[in-house]
Amino acid sequence: MLIEPGSRLVMTGDSITDCGRGWPVGDSECDTLGDGYVSLIDATLVASNPTLGIHILNTGISGNTVRDLAARWEKDVLELEPDWLSVMIGINDVWRQFDTDPSLLRPVLEPEYRSTLERLLRSAVPLVKGIVVMLPFYLEAGPDDPMRAMRDTYAKAALDAAQSVGALIVDTQAAFEAVLPYRSRDRLAPDGVHPTRVGHMVLAQAWLRAVRFCG
Repeated sequence: MLIEPGSRLVMTGDSITDCGRGWPVGDSECDTLGDGYVSLIDATLVASNPTLGIHILNTGISGNTVRDLAARWEKDVLELEPDWLSVMIGINDVWRQFDTDPSLLRPVLEPEYRSTLERLLRSAVPLVKGIVVMLPFYLEAGPDDPMRAMRDTYAKAALDAAQSVGALIVDTQAAFEAVLPYRSRDRLAPDGVHPTRVGHMVLAQAWLRAVRFCG
């Protein structure tokens, strides 16, 4: 595995990462990582090799956009002094443009999303041994879904930002689409965004493959 034993891993993002984690910081040493893919990653690592001693911290916050994440980056990421960093952000930047009255919203358009995410990642590069970027996903209800089309644009921006800093990349959309022929959207993420337990396991397994875990 690419992450060294004894490493400190900070995982941050929006509700998909948050998943009811403890406050102010979800902590694997207190079993407060929440009920999502972060806790499943921790459970897999510990059960497979308890000597690894990887300390995971979860600072995901439900509803966050990349703009929100930028506002708390210093406190919720850099001040925690991670050895490794994992980020999944972007679906709210897309979704808010579909579920909120535009007159009440200053949307995070793609150029801001791209430049902000790249700036955040670059600020962490000198401080960490590695970064994992999980691309945003959306499981559309049918063909020609405009939110899926926008998701693709933002995912490409996230991919470009990740590649620009040499981050490991988790293609979450591809991970779900490999399972969709055998498990329906309603059983993976009923609203297309928030995963079920199985959906979170899909994310956890994809993340573990990206860091070359063989447990």
